[in-house]
Amino acid sequence: MHDIRKIAQDPDGFDRSLARRGIEQAAAHILDVDGERRRAITEAERLRAERKATSRSAGQAQVAGDDAAFERHRDDASALRARIMDLEGKIRDCDRHLREILLEIPNLPHDDVPDGCDENDNVEIRRWGVPPEFEFSPKEHFEIDASHGSMDFELAARIAGSRFVVLTGAIARLHRALGQFMLDWNTTRNGYLEANPPVLVRDETMIGTGQLPKFAGESYRTTDGHWLIPTSEVSLTNFVADTILPEDELPQRYTAHTLCFRSEAGAAGRDTAGMLRQHQFEKVEMVSVTRPEDSRAELDRMTGCAEGILKALELPFRTVVLCTGDMGFGACRTHDIEVWLPGQDAYREISSCSVCDEFQARRMNARFRRTGGGKPEYVHTLNGSGLAIGRCLIAVLENGQRSDGSVLLPAALRPWLGGFSKLTAEGEFGG
Repeated sequence: MHDIRKIAQDPDGFDRSLARRGIEQAAAHILDVDGERRRAITEAERLRAERKATSRSAGQAQVAGDDAAFERHRDDASALRARIMDLEGKIRDCDRHLREILLEIPNLPHDDVPDGCDENDNVEIRRWGVPPEFEFSPKEHFEIDASHGSMDFELAARIAGSRFVVLTGAIARLHRALGQFMLDWNTTRNGYLEANPPVLVRDETMIGTGQLPKFAGESYRTTDGHWLIPTSEVSLTNFVADTILPEDELPQRYTAHTLCFRSEAGAAGRDTAGMLRQHQFEKVEMVSVTRPEDSRAELDRMTGCAEGILKALELPFRTVVLCTGDMGFGACRTHDIEVWLPGQDAYREISSCSVCDEFQARRMNARFRRTGGGKPEYVHTLNGSGLAIGRCLIAVLENGQRSDGSVLLPAALRPWLGGFSKLTAEGEFGG
């Protein structure tokens, strides 16, 4: 959420930043509503003072036995009270309207974020690894012999419908091993505190990280009003909601492996084959809470943490800076990491690391107080995938596939797989 005082200081700059994201001008409307609210507050304060004086005069008239004056002052006080109540209602309406407007406006991009409309305008900043060369035409993950019988989309469709999958046997174990590997990597090497947060959350929790109200259609809601999280960023970031942290407790870094749920309402027709885009999936998430002056460096650190997992798994990738038209609602700068998928002959997103500055903190009322004292300040929040487990499974299968239908597994995973080094064409562990 945005600071109205900053909008008032530079309304043209605010609108220019929105324009970079393809959003219409909003500053004038925001300041009009805020001005109406401020005028109502000023008038209500004036009338309260007048009513107080009138009530005092009524008391004096009553003591003096002047019944006519008493009645007149009492009627005046009653009329003032009614006007004050009307103004208080107007103030509440303005507050509600202002909040509704601000909750719908995305974060402003950093100055060095590239301008653009969509993913075609993103800017690559580095690559790592060399895509493997095959003496055969590489297959997509669901076509590889090793995954046949252990990656069942038809069974999932009978149980739950489209965009679900049932994993069994060695593939299910490989999927589980990837999650454990990522979680252990983040806690032992990257300094994140492991958490096991709720996957059902309240409206306020979704509002805090920006999923509501704008993106209600992209998430699932239960009949009792809870929301299934689209990512554990929602739960983890809200750990600091409505708190004032001591400066020496920052940064805070959390990681979690959870189920995630997305309706994929805006992805009709995209990636319908295989398990690249699912309604239910698992992800290891990273969340950081920092001082304002540390957040940009933390973004680079978080990106490096996610890249380190891919390097350990020997999976080629590239890192891009998202352009203004492709960034998420709450982000002011985002680094996407795209892993190489031989079956698609393309790099596809496997991690998205974003810094949100104080945007989420304002929505959550998350603050800190500096060691030297002073007024509380809003923290900065960051989030990133470390990594999307299903997509990592896809990358491991496709990059490790062999001509005989088997899959060579990354050496780093062997401690989590009982020492096995490959999947046979029959879908069993071997090596």
